[in-house]
Amino acid sequence: MDPAPAPAPAPIQNDCETESSSLWSWWPSWRPTSMSLLKTTESKILACIKNDLWARFVTLANQDRIWTLSLTNKGTPKSAEQAPTTPLVMVHGFGGGVGLWIRNLDALSRSRTVYAFDLLGFGRSSRPSFPSDAAKAEEQFVDSIEQWRQAVGLENMILLGHSLGGYLATSYAIQHPSRVSHLILVDPWGFPERGKPETQQSEDQSTETVKRPTIPRWAKAIVSILSLFNPLAVIRAAGPWGPGLVNRFRPDFKRKFKDLFDDDTMTQYIYHCNAQTPSGEIGFRAMSETLGWAKRPMLQRVHLLPPSMPVTMLYGARSWVDSSSGDRVAEIRGKAHTKLLLVDDASHHVYADQPDDFNRVVENICKSVD
Repeated sequence: MDPAPAPAPAPIQNDCETESSSLWSWWPSWRPTSMSLLKTTESKILACIKNDLWARFVTLANQDRIWTLSLTNKGTPKSAEQAPTTPLVMVHGFGGGVGLWIRNLDALSRSRTVYAFDLLGFGRSSRPSFPSDAAKAEEQFVDSIEQWRQAVGLENMILLGHSLGGYLATSYAIQHPSRVSHLILVDPWGFPERGKPETQQSEDQSTETVKRPTIPRWAKAIVSILSLFNPLAVIRAAGPWGPGLVNRFRPDFKRKFKDLFDDDTMTQYIYHCNAQTPSGEIGFRAMSETLGWAKRPMLQRVHLLPPSMPVTMLYGARSWVDSSSGDRVAEIRGKAHTKLLLVDDASHHVYADQPDDFNRVVENICKSVD
């Protein structure tokens, strides 16, 4: 059940300022980024939007701010007789931001209001400290989403989350089920439990162990060292070479949006989103173990979702995320209210790889809610 209503939050603010400079402002030339550069790059992306767009900061009770977009269909007459539609709220994944939805926002806002926001600690949203405890870090993310909902004034919503956003959207839906009309999880992170030990008993011979290849000591040492750093620390440590690293290791982002931009706009956006002072990244690190496993796997809690809440799990057929977790969710919850869909020729970023298919699936789900 939802807790008692919180005190009225601070009002919504227009985009009249940016967050304070990072802790690295004393050495600005080393890392070629700033919130102003992120804002400029994002503005170029959002200029592609044709529908009515309102972009602003939403201030939470503790003065943290969530960068928010809301879109409505341009030119749609506002009739008192028009049936109300449930708004769609989109939550990006790790290292992302609202700009990555550029191939989806116009299409999905034709029939309803669409909201997209930068998660706390990511993009242009505030970058507060996160606790090192997994449960507390998760709760800070989820609480910020609920405060955001209250500030925006949404009674209920269709909640869509990609990757880390899918994990947090599920946690939110468990804690605030009356606010979620339909939960859409796109290649969600953090569902499966960590793999079994290197040896396990054979199904045929219970007393015999099956030897699995062991990881070399040097590989374990490298993983142990890397686990001491935040996941994207290399981008910041690279200083002026950081943008080049993003271009080199994530050329797929340039390809996914090549019909919109013939330059490095999208990789620059990814760079500026992640070259700022790490915050949400630290929260993610608190929630994850070595090699990206979740410390609190969502499969252990998915049964807490109300049985009547519809859940659609949407995976890219070529994604590194194993869709078998979706099968397991359907087994736990029952297939009556859980659907698993695969999008052909799509990798982890389903919404960008196959935007037409993605938009069509999401739109059909939204219509079913209305």
